[in-house]
Amino acid sequence: MLRCKLCFFLVASFLLCIQGLAQAPTEISRFLRLPGMEGSTLTCAIRDLSTGETLCAYQESLQITPASVLKLVTTATALELLGSDYRFPTTLAYDGHIADGTLHGNLYIIGSGDPTLGSSHFPQSTDFLEKWVNAIRSAGIRRVEGTVIADERIFDTGGVSPKWVYEDLGSYYGAGSYGISVFDNLYRLSLRTVGGKVRVIGTSPEGAVAKFHNYLRSAPVRTDSCYIMGAPFADERFLYGVIPAGREQYTIKGDIPDPPLFLARYFSGELEKQGISVARPATTYRLLSEKGEAKASARTTLITTYSPTLARIVYQTNHKSINLFADALLKTIGLRYEARNGEYLSSFGKGFRVLKAFWQAKGLDVEGLHLYDGSGLAPTDRTTARFIVSLLAYMATESPERESFRQSLPRAGMEGSVRNFLKNTPFEGKARLKSGSMSRTRGYAGFVERDGKHYALAIFLNNYDANVSLTTKGLGDLIDTLIP
Repeated sequence: MLRCKLCFFLVASFLLCIQGLAQAPTEISRFLRLPGMEGSTLTCAIRDLSTGETLCAYQESLQITPASVLKLVTTATALELLGSDYRFPTTLAYDGHIADGTLHGNLYIIGSGDPTLGSSHFPQSTDFLEKWVNAIRSAGIRRVEGTVIADERIFDTGGVSPKWVYEDLGSYYGAGSYGISVFDNLYRLSLRTVGGKVRVIGTSPEGAVAKFHNYLRSAPVRTDSCYIMGAPFADERFLYGVIPAGREQYTIKGDIPDPPLFLARYFSGELEKQGISVARPATTYRLLSEKGEAKASARTTLITTYSPTLARIVYQTNHKSINLFADALLKTIGLRYEARNGEYLSSFGKGFRVLKAFWQAKGLDVEGLHLYDGSGLAPTDRTTARFIVSLLAYMATESPERESFRQSLPRAGMEGSVRNFLKNTPFEGKARLKSGSMSRTRGYAGFVERDGKHYALAIFLNNYDANVSLTTKGLGDLIDTLIP
């Protein structure tokens, strides 16, 4: 009896393997035989948007790492729940009273999670400081007896996902998302090479980081291989790697460790420059809470600054793959979550719960969806090609926000991170795709047009060892052969 059961198990396993191999289209089998693809995982799903017909469903339910393709899920959900016209408010207010030009109280910067305040991606948003100073003057304030307090508590204090890897902490693309963000939460660090040594000149904006531990060196190379490392809220950064030799000035980018505190200090400094004195050092609600000094008080609004519309934020998020924007959107979605008694979830966790419930209610299969951020920077994020294509099909055929979403995807061969992908092919300018990449991970998803027909596409490759450029070309060729 035991031998019969064992034989049955072996035969069944063999048949499943044969069936799995038979399901792989010839084009995919050929791609997986390329050098460096041994041990890799490929998933693909393609759907005709006019008929609903599935053209390709190769391992479409397999859970894979999406990298930045995950931004499609975050931005689509944000558009659906918030609407393309939504704007983040940031309010400048005060408590106490004003008498003879003196504010007997504090100034408050009250955040709502806006990731675009002072952003370089929206040049018109950089004049907010001037408007805030003018509002204070208009209220008759010439001196602040208290201080400037950044109230960032709309989100929790976990600016970065605990699932991010250490080498991303401190980098400009690993900037945390907080209830208050400013200047894209990044700074530019100026360096100079002198006799093989690398010297730190300074940062722009000034005061972004108090101390740098410099372990950089220079070498006769064309591009740098630098890492800026450091934890959130830690006012020091560690510099590792190599920069090109013989440079009078060389610039790299890093994250601002504590954006709410930085903005409070920066604004306090601007007030001093404009002749409005502030008696006490700037601080944040987080720091006051740690000391047990946070107090509730009635506040009077001086001015409210609004972000660009969500449609424009989503456009920048997907065109330029901005992690900060995507993470802030997921946390904003999470503000809708209603916690049960005694339940605690992080801002990221709440966002995922709301996102998952939304798409499940739309009838999508969310079983393979596991998110730890909104940007795809966490290597533990998981999704399936089937879910991504189903989401894309919904956004293309049912969503009232279909046009804002479609326009947010860069055109292949022309724009964004896909400006060189599918170039000089029939898809150049006719495919709108979001790319995703990290170590040994690459994926593309979006909308493709060919001969007047429109398709939703999701293709992911994990754990490959091939050259990146050859892999990218191979994926482009595969898409070309899979779509008739």
